[in-house]
Amino acid sequence: MSKLVPIKLTPGINREHTRFAGEGGWYDGDKIRFRHGFPESIGGWSRLLNDTFLGTCRSLYTWTVLAGDLLLGVGTTWKFYALYGGAFYDITPIRTTTAAGDVTFSASNGSNMLTVTDSNHGAFPNDFVTFSGASSLGGLVTAPVMNAEHQIATVTDANTYTIELSVTANGSDTGNGGASVIGVYQVNVGLDTGLTGTGWSAGAWGDGGWGEAAPSTAGSQILRIWSQDNFGEDLIINPVNGGIYYWDVSGGIGTVRAVPLSSLSGASDAPLFATQTMVSDQDRHVICLGCDAEDDPGNSDPLLIRWSDQENASDWTTRTTNTAGSLRLSRGAEIVRAVQTKREIIIFTDQSMHSMQFLGPPYTFGIQEISSSTELMSRISVTTVDDGLFWMANGKFMVYDGTVREIECDVKSYVFDNFNIDERQKVVAGHNLKFSEVWWWYPSSGASENDSYVVFNYLESIWYFGSMVRTAWHPSGLTDYAIAAGTDGYLYEHEKGLNDGSSNPAVSLPSYIESATFDIADGDQFFFANRIIPDVTFVNSTGDPMATMTLKARRFPGSSFDNSDVAVTSQTATVPIEQFTEQQHIRLRGRSMTMRVDADELNVQWRLGIPRIGMRTDGRR
Repeated sequence: MSKLVPIKLTPGINREHTRFAGEGGWYDGDKIRFRHGFPESIGGWSRLLNDTFLGTCRSLYTWTVLAGDLLLGVGTTWKFYALYGGAFYDITPIRTTTAAGDVTFSASNGSNMLTVTDSNHGAFPNDFVTFSGASSLGGLVTAPVMNAEHQIATVTDANTYTIELSVTANGSDTGNGGASVIGVYQVNVGLDTGLTGTGWSAGAWGDGGWGEAAPSTAGSQILRIWSQDNFGEDLIINPVNGGIYYWDVSGGIGTVRAVPLSSLSGASDAPLFATQTMVSDQDRHVICLGCDAEDDPGNSDPLLIRWSDQENASDWTTRTTNTAGSLRLSRGAEIVRAVQTKREIIIFTDQSMHSMQFLGPPYTFGIQEISSSTELMSRISVTTVDDGLFWMANGKFMVYDGTVREIECDVKSYVFDNFNIDERQKVVAGHNLKFSEVWWWYPSSGASENDSYVVFNYLESIWYFGSMVRTAWHPSGLTDYAIAAGTDGYLYEHEKGLNDGSSNPAVSLPSYIESATFDIADGDQFFFANRIIPDVTFVNSTGDPMATMTLKARRFPGSSFDNSDVAVTSQTATVPIEQFTEQQHIRLRGRSMTMRVDADELNVQWRLGIPRIGMRTDGRR
């Protein structure tokens, strides 16, 4: 006579043990989470808009303007955009503008590559330049083709480079295209892969003149990551170890670009370079970290912190009549990241952690060291949760909630044993408030980009993981859904719908979870399983949602699975109500068993409860 045995497993995935040692828990999964102790598939995602951005996005930020409109800042390796009203607006700052007639061109018959000559152009491959005032160069290379934005294909030397045209020249011609030609160069693009060291291959071709010392602010060896924060309705942006720029929204969205902070009307001793720039929420000071000193402009100090006068983004001169000032950290080689919580600003160096708080006059800010031995895996591997922080360090996960401590992690070996440490700068953290989760996207071994994720559910103190390509994340709050960036140039709204919206039309979002091996009874004798009651509920699903439950049995921990059986779980209701599937008959024999649930259908979201398996003692010994 068989009896029904409930299968209730410990929530969370544990990979710190073998399948057998992890009895009573879950061992593997993808695109799943746990809620109230039970697994379910995650929600899907859809494109925020059908337009794409250029480069790889690693910075997203939302703010509202005085009119109440919501804007999204999008910082990429190549550009900086303001997303407004369903469209990208290019606000990338301008590096330099040539004098009329300084630029000349050369076209070759049968080629769509145009050679541009501009003395000491300072451009890198992939930089963007816009020409105006050019006339036809002859043949198909007409004025409308020339007078447009172009991306630089190759840099020949300090005076020449090539661009790719939309047409092929039908004749060779050399000339200036008109004496009024002007070239407008956007700020140099950043690296999509960080470099280390100062030897051969470090830095970009043409970065600095022949025989010149490398500039102290050279950011060409660092992954391009923008910091951004709003000063009222305006936006301040800053690429790591690069210039500091101000975008005045009142100038007209789609009309003006961001300009150097030092060029603002009335600007006084504003920093020229910084590792990061932010605005203090409580007291409205603009803060630059790892910047150049007031008395040494242009030469960055990697441990220096400066702030502007209160409520004044342009006045940085230290006076007794204002609150502008500076402090310097005493530990570490460089400031890596600063993160603002409700009560303080937490500053990470390459080896320490500090708390910066507003004190008021006469000191304005004070700094206290929190930890002398902590680090970040990357500049963007940390995220805020209420008044605390979670971050990925080298080989571990950390939390700060008044004290710094390591989080016990059940998947630590799984993550860091399959981690591409050479691409560690790309790790990005994100807070999914709705589900009390902190996500980290990271590059797995052999991957050049983030292709995997690991999740800590801080409410239930459990872990799970999976595969997904994401390079930036912005939590919901001002927006209805969390927004993430893919490597395909699209922004995605997450937990919106149930499918993979990377394609158009959307495709199904495969998900699965698999248990560790669990004993049948005490595992000391064979059992025969003849039926299963799969406690699966379909939520928010439409059509004919379906999931598959697979049971695999084996005799000993080291043996292969002897046999398996599959039960299909389905529901035909088109409304999100709970309705359980009837029993499925199976035939399995063994001492231990593994259970797996899969779903790969459009518009399906499933939750697993407590399945029950009908079993009886088997005569086999």
